[in-house]
Amino acid sequence: MESQYISLMLAFLFAAFLSLSSATLPHQNLLHCLSLSSNLSSSFARVVYTPDSSSYSSVLESRIRNLRFSTPDTPKPLVIVTPLITSHIQATIRCSREHGLRVRIRSGGHDYEGLSYVSKVPFIVIDLINFRSVDVDVENRVAWVQSGAILGELYYKIAEKSRTLAFPGGICHTVGIGGHLSGGGYGTLFRKYGLAADNVIDARLIDVNGRILDRQLMGEDVFWAIRGGGGGSFGIVLSWKLKLVPVPPTVTVFTVGKTLEQNAIKLIHKWQYVAPRLPHEMYFDISLNQINSTRDGKKTVLASFIAFFLGRTDELVALMHERFPELGITKKDCTEMSWIESIIYLGQIRNQPLEVLLDRDFQSPLTLPSFKSKSDYVKEPIPEIGLKGLWSRFSVKEAESGVIGFFSYGGKMDEIPESSTPFPHRAGNLYKIIYNVGWQQQDNINSDNYISWIRRIYSYMSSYVSKSPREAYINYRDLDIGTNNEGNTTSYARASVWGRKYFRNNFDRLVLAKTMIDPENFFRHEQSIPPLWKKQGH
Repeated sequence: MESQYISLMLAFLFAAFLSLSSATLPHQNLLHCLSLSSNLSSSFARVVYTPDSSSYSSVLESRIRNLRFSTPDTPKPLVIVTPLITSHIQATIRCSREHGLRVRIRSGGHDYEGLSYVSKVPFIVIDLINFRSVDVDVENRVAWVQSGAILGELYYKIAEKSRTLAFPGGICHTVGIGGHLSGGGYGTLFRKYGLAADNVIDARLIDVNGRILDRQLMGEDVFWAIRGGGGGSFGIVLSWKLKLVPVPPTVTVFTVGKTLEQNAIKLIHKWQYVAPRLPHEMYFDISLNQINSTRDGKKTVLASFIAFFLGRTDELVALMHERFPELGITKKDCTEMSWIESIIYLGQIRNQPLEVLLDRDFQSPLTLPSFKSKSDYVKEPIPEIGLKGLWSRFSVKEAESGVIGFFSYGGKMDEIPESSTPFPHRAGNLYKIIYNVGWQQQDNINSDNYISWIRRIYSYMSSYVSKSPREAYINYRDLDIGTNNEGNTTSYARASVWGRKYFRNNFDRLVLAKTMIDPENFFRHEQSIPPLWKKQGH
């Protein structure tokens, strides 16, 4: 009996050893493959990081912008590659394919669900931190920008050469160019010039076979898809050619706060009718957050009316008096500045020099490190009773760190066809809503309470927002609205659930583009575009 027991134990241990070996083998084989690559061998130690590398943790964590995905339980990459040249990326794709490892691509790390550096299956990260060059051509009003650059680096380089040129991107300067453009990208100029992705005129893409393709070589369907179809589905975009747009040397901004006691609900109700119909030169949003009342110390909600105007103060005040006199805007509420200074003002990094735009590690004191976000689109004005219901939901403790933003549409967005890019939320939308709640990392034990609060807000708003589908913004990625089962051949059915929320009728064209450029679905994640064969169940 004892000999049988020993034999069984030896068999068990041998099976366990084989299981462990098979689990680690792809990782070891990948490293061996990379080390033998003629393009990587000389710089292997400076480019490839494993958990045993002294710099692994700092490289991984330095660009995690949502610490909800930086816990001990969060799956970590087996390898991080920070390529220095294009051939490093090509070698990494080839070796990953050969040894069955998933690839995640990271530029700035702002993705809301951490999909550029988290996966439930064994994976590696290609971090484009070294692909960050910006080449601005003022004469031709274009710029070539690599995907690993941040918005602040682009804006700073433009301002170095011209104070009357700009790019219609977002106001958060640490966002990576690659992710921003791949999801559409909006900012203070989008009612005048459209989205960031609307102003992309060429790109260089590495496909699953390692080919480097420009717009002509990848074809119009794939070029269409990468400008708003979401990151991580079609390949790795190395760089983007952007159209720069004219701005006046002086723009005007204001921020005016109103509480419930100051008639905020009626003002928001009126804003819904006014903001989408303002001139294209006007960007006008509202931010809602809980504050302490200055009178009695009780909690109340502050509605901050925030405006950006391509013109001078006198013109803006006259416009407000004509279209929205109830807000009571005066000259003293307004501040004139250059476009580049408005990025600092609206990005909540005031009293900082322009060089702060180059700081990709900057952490705003107003931003909480862990957060959950959701989004909606509004096509009909919300009645006052609906706004009051929203207001009342700010009374709980979790709402102390909650923010809800209303971003007015109209202008140029009404004029660009829904099918122009994958981003479909154009004419017919009055404004977009973002719901956000954050918490400190030491409060992660209560994270479910915060997430539950924002989900209750989202549920409450269902009567007042777009329907069939209830639309969402891909750059505010939200896994609550559906995910792919990565091992399931029927993932098209799963993907179409969230895919039509993000892309409406553009989803099927994205599937066709995916089938053309990556038919075997190498580039994939929980909300990536599936190829057509997944739809057919092959």
